[in-house]
Amino acid sequence: MEQKFAQQLKKGVLDMIVLRLICEEDTYGYRLLQKLEQRGGGFFNLKEGTLYPVLYRLEDAGLIQSAWQAAEGKRAAPKKYYSATEEGRQAYRKYHRVWREFSACVENICAEKEGESR
Repeated sequence: MEQKFAQQLKKGVLDMIVLRLICEEDTYGYRLLQKLEQRGGGFFNLKEGTLYPVLYRLEDAGLIQSAWQAAEGKRAAPKKYYSATEEGRQAYRKYHRVWREFSACVENICAEKEGESR
């Protein structure tokens, strides 16, 4: 049950988190997976099959855009880089504000009352 609950939480914030990382810098899919794993403390270890639908959703919504870039080196394959649009940057700020309000509300509801033990 705990794992299922964690998966549902991830689904709820994944678009916002991926958008945040793309707002920080233009990047490509594999690098996003690495950043999610590193910065998420292992909580966001995703497979490509989870990440790419998020990227497509964000792109279809006009929040990010993509472009192929040639890689350095003779045998390196081109990479599809994602960058945030101005609409995406504004959307991230709104999403994050809602997240802060939501998480504060949840913390308030779940906070211990004085004198109660866990």
